[in-house]
Amino acid sequence: MGTFKLPDLGEGLAEAEILEWHVKPGDHVVADQPMVSVETAKAVVEVPAPFSGTVTALHGAVGDVLATGSPLVDFDSGTVVGRMPSTREEEFVDLGLAAAPAARDVSRLRAVPVARALAKRLDLDLRDIEGSGSDGLIRLDDVLERAGIASRKPARVEAAPGSTAEPLRGARRAMAHSMSASRDQVAGSTVCDDADLHGWTHRGDYMVRIVRAMIAACAAEPALNAWYDSARNSRILLDHIDLAIAVDTDGGLIVPVLRDIRDKTAVELRTAIAAQKEAARRRSVQPADLRDFTLMLSNFGTLAGRYAIPLVVPPAVAILGTGLVREDAVVAAGAVAAHRRMPLSLTFDHRCVTGGEACRFLAAIIADLEKPD
Repeated sequence: MGTFKLPDLGEGLAEAEILEWHVKPGDHVVADQPMVSVETAKAVVEVPAPFSGTVTALHGAVGDVLATGSPLVDFDSGTVVGRMPSTREEEFVDLGLAAAPAARDVSRLRAVPVARALAKRLDLDLRDIEGSGSDGLIRLDDVLERAGIASRKPARVEAAPGSTAEPLRGARRAMAHSMSASRDQVAGSTVCDDADLHGWTHRGDYMVRIVRAMIAACAAEPALNAWYDSARNSRILLDHIDLAIAVDTDGGLIVPVLRDIRDKTAVELRTAIAAQKEAARRRSVQPADLRDFTLMLSNFGTLAGRYAIPLVVPPAVAILGTGLVREDAVVAAGAVAAHRRMPLSLTFDHRCVTGGEACRFLAAIIADLEKPD
């Protein structure tokens, strides 16, 4: 009998929520047949059978959140496509070898990837860490404990009478991960200003104009279209622009990515934006379209709000927030007049972006937005 474990579905998160089982114990499946639908990092993904065989057990019920690498489906013997995962955790666990591991057996050096990466960053020898997982598997908490870093769980908050405790699922759970990473890894600073849209010859599509302005700003000040590598204390300036756009849905905030937008026409931008918004609302965004963005946009003004402090999700270094367009009283040619203006809030990672670079970027956005068309 073999056990298939929940694979890394390519989104960098360590867990997935079971939405629907397509098989049951006793079913015979063939390779690549969908077995279960799961949601992770805001996308719904079908997990296929890795080989042909008979299902003997399912691990987890609908609504359960499973860690990547944990048992998912048990099979009896079948025809393996590629390499069949073993019943141990080797398929999803790093098996790093150390020179002359006299103190401990090599099998004791099994570690989940995030634990191995943290140990390397903290310059800790895995042979000195006792694993708390099965067969001595080294987990993240084991590395934190060895480093003297408290891995404290938040205090439990009891629901008041008449209230309802609602576990964070899907998009909301992914948002919690992203915002925690922003809180822990980004030194955010925000500058605000307004773009005067009074000269527009026609109102047109706000979203397309904003995206076009961000493309122009990247040309004027490339420093904000970048990634920051904190491990190497370096920034990576990027030639391509992959823009993440925040989409509000009934299931929570989903942030699909518009790929390689630098040279797209207005028509191409409008088509790409519409397609990703629709996919987000249908929860059909592909996992590949939720990661590796180089810049971020939150057009919260379609709902309400003037200014904000949008949060950067690493390794990106900047996010633009656009507020509600409204008429303001402004002084023009010595007289007070009503002009339509768009509030802008630009948050940047001050570890690698200077205030001057951020202000030049924002100024370039304003200059492009204030063009008549």
